[in-house]
Amino acid sequence: MKKLGVLAIVLVGAFACWLLWPQTSSPQPSPKPKTANSDITLLAAGDFIAHDSINMAAKQPSGSYDYLPLMDTFTPIFRQYDIRFCSDGVLNGGTQFGVSGYPKFNSPTEFVDGMTKVGCNLVANGTNHSFDRDQSVINATADAWARQPNMLAAVGLNKNKQDQQKVHVFMVKNTKVAFLAYTTYLNQDAPAQNDYGVNVFSEDFAKSQIAEAKKQGAQIIIVSMRWGTEFSSQVNELQRKDASFLAAQGVSLILGHGPHVVQPVEKIADTTVWYSLGNFLNTQLQPETVFGGLAQITFNTKTHKITKQSFLPVYAHYEWTADQAAKEDLLARKNVKMYLLKDTTQALIDKQQLKTSVDAQRQRLQTIVGPNVPLSN
Repeated sequence: MKKLGVLAIVLVGAFACWLLWPQTSSPQPSPKPKTANSDITLLAAGDFIAHDSINMAAKQPSGSYDYLPLMDTFTPIFRQYDIRFCSDGVLNGGTQFGVSGYPKFNSPTEFVDGMTKVGCNLVANGTNHSFDRDQSVINATADAWARQPNMLAAVGLNKNKQDQQKVHVFMVKNTKVAFLAYTTYLNQDAPAQNDYGVNVFSEDFAKSQIAEAKKQGAQIIIVSMRWGTEFSSQVNELQRKDASFLAAQGVSLILGHGPHVVQPVEKIADTTVWYSLGNFLNTQLQPETVFGGLAQITFNTKTHKITKQSFLPVYAHYEWTADQAAKEDLLARKNVKMYLLKDTTQALIDKQQLKTSVDAQRQRLQTIVGPNVPLSN
């Protein structure tokens, strides 16, 4: 019995030493602490445009539509960011209103689903195309966005005057962020049908909404602006005037779109202005419309200032033959797919019948956004 007792004591002691001894196998790193003062990261994309060829590429044998495969390689990129801004360039009222591309757009509601699935959670949906159809299609588009999960806000289209007056303020990492969205113009062949369906910019309207955002305690104010000269990388005087006005009201960030090409990034007082983010998902013809990028912006939650920004170049690919391109047989465009510019090959560009190169487009984009905004991979 004595021997057994001694053995038991030895075993207990050995077990205790084993528990106390540092373990060297399979170490588990401690998770990084998430603090209220961590940075807020924002990714911003330009226009998602449901051209006829994009609708055709998304159409399934069942008759439904699935747009995510056209851009799914970007889902893990989008999901890295707290705020993922996207510009919805056209109406998305659904098939019951008839699906059509340029010049009078209306997409299936699955286009909205695709934008959400790729990662968009902050959306500007009021544009120059908002009155391509009637108010019922605007209502259906607004409803499609209202059904999306995990949205911070979708702003620009309104079902009534009460919707139009609402100022959207939301919390990100214990920081109050306001989001406002306007278009400065409507297409001549799609004039306003009422005074509330889309947020048309005016200084009085914007000033009142910015004041309301501040009243609600917004610490960061983001404004989306549909403006600029189509297909021009030059900022026009009206853009500068409106940007200066918004800067004087104390907004933090202006995200511009509408020209379909990238424009410069500037700072006016404490306001950062991305004059045009260009296009994201689209099948337009000019090289400048399919080579664009994503703005990468970091806010400090203590100062509410932008501390870092860069530009991630992207490429919207499709294919057609030289003969089809010469004839502008737009419905012949196929194999639509979004790529990072770093993953783009000359063979892909050649299949699009574009007389350019990855290096030429990278240099062009860097020249346009300016030396203070580096291109990332």
